[in-house]
Amino acid sequence: MASPRISRVFGAVNMGSFRISAMIAGISDTGEMIVLGSGHRASQGIKRGYVTDMTAATYAVRDAIERAERMANTSVSSVWIGCSGAGLASQVAQVEVDIGGRRIEQDDIDHLLIAGRDVIQPDGRMVLHAQPAHYTLDGAHGVANPKGLHAERLGVDIHVMLADGAPIRNLTEAVQNAHLEVEGLVGSPIAAGHACLSPEERDLGVALVEMGADVTNVSVYFSGMLLGMAAIPIGSGDVTDAIASCFGIRRFQAERLKCVNGSAIASPTDHREMIPVNAPGEEATGPLARHADDKNRIPRAELVSVITTQVGRLMEEVSKALKGLGFNSQRGQQVVLTGGGAELVGLADYAQSALGKPVRIGKAPQLTGLAETHLKPGFATLAGLVLYAAADPVDIRSIGPSYQPTLRYGGFGLANRVIRAVKEYF
Repeated sequence: MASPRISRVFGAVNMGSFRISAMIAGISDTGEMIVLGSGHRASQGIKRGYVTDMTAATYAVRDAIERAERMANTSVSSVWIGCSGAGLASQVAQVEVDIGGRRIEQDDIDHLLIAGRDVIQPDGRMVLHAQPAHYTLDGAHGVANPKGLHAERLGVDIHVMLADGAPIRNLTEAVQNAHLEVEGLVGSPIAAGHACLSPEERDLGVALVEMGADVTNVSVYFSGMLLGMAAIPIGSGDVTDAIASCFGIRRFQAERLKCVNGSAIASPTDHREMIPVNAPGEEATGPLARHADDKNRIPRAELVSVITTQVGRLMEEVSKALKGLGFNSQRGQQVVLTGGGAELVGLADYAQSALGKPVRIGKAPQLTGLAETHLKPGFATLAGLVLYAAADPVDIRSIGPSYQPTLRYGGFGLANRVIRAVKEYF
């Protein structure tokens, strides 16, 4: 059977603190998303979402994209970047214009979106994207496309993703130094939401908790849009560090113990099970771990205790963030865990008990051609990046005349904004 013809190719790089991963995907002539190649490597030069070593970060990006290119048997010159740090913040801006009861035309929608530029208040920060989430007709919400309908007033809710400028420029430069153009930067909650959440979940209300190595992003969706997010400077890497510190072992040993033998749920048999600190073939190397027997084995109960202590601390912060974001029974109940930290055994059950809400694990979607090893929560954001790129969502800054600097307005701000928009448009 002949391979499907690819009409457009997308490249993506997710720059995490634990791993840097890359994906090359294409849209077939039938509209299907097909993964052509993907690759990843250990992260270098990035800590808690910030570039700390430009040379090391650039090398890691170049290595990851080359692995994906070899698998895809093609090269890319530009990529979409996913970022989880850089002081991400989310806000919803609202704007409304008078229609006078007539039929809404495309020009009216464009005027509205142009006026929407001026309600964005970045406060000196960088706008990653500003997208119309849904429209309102005379105050009625949930309108996907108002063209052709009649209304007295037309409004729009605009989701705005903000970030600190300097860290974003560092991420961009690290990719550009790897001889790649940057198509755009996408906040990881947006990309992960594309990959893990269904349209119905986003409409009913859902909390997405993306557990990275150094940062956990908590975002809340309702009525189809991201309403707000909070970043917690704790991640799965802190669990690894706690294990390494408790038993006096190396980080790579602690990471292996967490992934192979760790769990967020204690078992009655844990105290009877002794687990080796060293991997097969390493039994005779290195000093004995703290609390280990003469064969350098530790009680699994102690390992689980360290893990649950750290996970409990994180869940307390997640619970505080959800309350601060207004995630209550009126805004939905479902919580979705994703990111590399969500691969810990028993985490969903622990989180469900700690948060008092139904919890499921959000994995990377089963795209055609995606390697089985990448069908995990840790690669959900990467898959979401290519889905986001293919969706090509509207950004209000690309509508009509060039983007103008954001200004603050007083009581007559809306009228002044509309007048300015009309003058600019015509």
